Amino acid sequence: MFGVSTYCLHREPLSLALEKLAPITDCVEVMDEGLHYLKSAESLESYSYRYFIHAPARGVNIASLLEPIRRASVEVLAQAFAVAAEVGADVVIHPGYYAWSEERERAAERFRQSLSELTAAAEDLSVTFFVENMGNWEYFFLRTCDDLPLIDGIGLALDVGHANLNGCLDCFLAHPAAHFHLHDNDGTGDTHSPVGDGTIDFSAVMKAVRRSGAVPIVEVDTLEGVTASISALEGIAAAQTGE
Repeated sequence: MFGVSTYCLHREPLSLALEKLAPITDCVEVMDEGLHYLKSAESLESYSYRYFIHAPARGVNIASLLEPIRRASVEVLAQAFAVAAEVGADVVIHPGYYAWSEERERAAERFRQSLSELTAAAEDLSVTFFVENMGNWEYFFLRTCDDLPLIDGIGLALDVGHANLNGCLDCFLAHPAAHFHLHDNDGTGDTHSPVGDGTIDFSAVMKAVRRSGAVPIVEVDTLEGVTASISALEGIAAAQTGE
């Protein structure tokens, strides 16, 4: 089974996006941003999907050295956890960033502090969350496997497109992941292209997905690209099953 991110329909209201995804999948990851921002779980309860929630990331920085911003960022994510708890969803978060390279170590401490606070909030709500590896965006944490110790004890949401941008997909695939975002690119831009349109070896990716037992999320930028990607991935998975 493949889940689908509402990212492919982010220019349309969430209710319409959920309607359009119904014939394609019974597992949806809601991109909790823009038109799909979740003030409550009400809009999700009309459907029988298995949900994941991608917590707000733009404007959020849980590694900020500015304490009011760090605290507010943790609060925003904790609110997403509360919505997730109502629909039994796991949550994906971003790791945060630092503004100056000289501040990296201090920002890493703030990141660890935020993760500790978020872990407590998640435990209170019986919610599970994962931290996503980042693309080739300067100053973000978790771009490469070198930063994996920062999230020790917390599940990795492996975004294969982001790992490809940083030239370290093989390393990330060797690390146990709890969640997957599947999309393609040519290694130069975060295009969220359909599977097969870039340079990623999805045969290796699907082997890692199968080992994990996770339901992977197709995070492609168009609905047509999503359906094409699912077809391609099903073909790869079927070939591997027959090996």
